Amino acid sequence: MKVLLYFENQNLIAKSGIGRALKLQQQALSYTDVEVSTDVKSIDYDVLHINTYGINSHHMVNKAHKMGKKVVYHGHSTYEDFRNSFTGSNAIAPLFKKYLVSLYGKADAIITPTPYSKQLLRGYRLSQPIIPISNGIPLDKYNHDELKIKKFRDYFDLADDQKVVMSVGLFFERKGILDFVELAKRHPEYVFIWFGYTDLRLVPNKISRLIKGDHPRNLIFPGYISGDVIRGAFQGANLFLYPSYEETEGIVVLEALASKQNVLVRDIPVYNKWLQDGVNCHKANNLDEFELKMQKILNGDLPNLSEVGYKLAETRDLPQIGKQLKSVYEMVLEG
Repeated sequence: MKVLLYFENQNLIAKSGIGRALKLQQQALSYTDVEVSTDVKSIDYDVLHINTYGINSHHMVNKAHKMGKKVVYHGHSTYEDFRNSFTGSNAIAPLFKKYLVSLYGKADAIITPTPYSKQLLRGYRLSQPIIPISNGIPLDKYNHDELKIKKFRDYFDLADDQKVVMSVGLFFERKGILDFVELAKRHPEYVFIWFGYTDLRLVPNKISRLIKGDHPRNLIFPGYISGDVIRGAFQGANLFLYPSYEETEGIVVLEALASKQNVLVRDIPVYNKWLQDGVNCHKANNLDEFELKMQKILNGDLPNLSEVGYKLAETRDLPQIGKQLKSVYEMVLEG
């Protein structure tokens, strides 16, 4: 079996969750006997596994159908998580939803990261099989490493006793960045670091001003950082605080769990059942709850749930994801 993995505009999306998904899918399938190609000119494949939504993606689907190939669409995006992102996103969100439905509707099957996102897509009246499969996590890359932790703390010139609250994401209001800034204002005794990058021409002025410097001195926006520093941050920070209002899964949450990090997320539907408050993570409903639980976690007044969270990450290790992807390809080929 040969699968063509297609990601449009790879350079533009490399720093996003969808961009990360390409590498994760390639790694996951490397644990199987599925032959993988990323050559867009190839016609020698059995299944097109497509992940993006541009005009070229539309053409790739049509081309695959004309050749009698099977198409699996990866539903990373929804109407719900498109809103409150780029400037003007809310105005065009209904059109984006129609466009998504037109693309997803051409697939023989749809993969989406969680049962929650499956529920959303089913609400779009899509009739194909929709299979929830986690994006997964390369578990061994997040093993505890004191050298990486030291690189992280040296990079930001942090004192040994300095407590750090971190988050990762694009500069979108949907990601909860405004709440993160407010927490930093309220607590100058902690260092807050928001990893990630978005072209500031694409975000509202109120967020652009924050990133450019209208934020408290104890808050750092270092941009997109990869490698040892970010992995050291996941392990060496005192808390991963993720105040996002809408996700289809949240790859960065899996990274935090795999790093045995304390995790505090917003109590939103996407986490229902798999992330459990007080069991494998902590959850908050609003800014004041985030503040209260953040302080309790940093002061040791709430239990450290990192070991239980790690066990959840183990179930999403890439070899497991590879088997699940292969089963979907087999399903569509068998009709």
